[in-house]
Amino acid sequence: MHPEQMAERAPHSPMAGTGWLRGWRLTFGGGDIGWEGSLATVTEDREDPDARVFVVLYDVTTEDEELLDRWEGSELGIHRKIRARVDTADGPVLAWLYVLDAYEGGLPSARYLGVMAEAAEIAGAPADYVQDLRLRESRNVGPGPGPVES
Repeated sequence: MHPEQMAERAPHSPMAGTGWLRGWRLTFGGGDIGWEGSLATVTEDREDPDARVFVVLYDVTTEDEELLDRWEGSELGIHRKIRARVDTADGPVLAWLYVLDAYEGGLPSARYLGVMAEAAEIAGAPADYVQDLRLRESRNVGPGPGPVES
């Protein structure tokens, strides 16, 4: 999540580090529920031994956890929380993450991918990871061509 969004949604929860979800991949789904296209989520990838997702860890307070749950639509069933192992520079840690509870598929908006890439860059993700986010296929959400007149 972009640090400005996190500061708004969980103001008492400082960044605690970064790491990798190994054996997982970034994907998108639930295009009918938000952000001009599909929403980001992660899923285990048992077929690609090199699959990994860069993540930012936060030390989330109980109060902020409740705020995040509401922002993420947990009570609506949009996301569910799971625990997963994150490999950090200091060793593995168990962390909570929100996983989209919707079908996988669809394309995110270009704006959404831009926010994700900027957040990853701010957090110190490798340049090739950020570039892959920026170049990922996206939905064109701008205005389309007007009506054709004859």
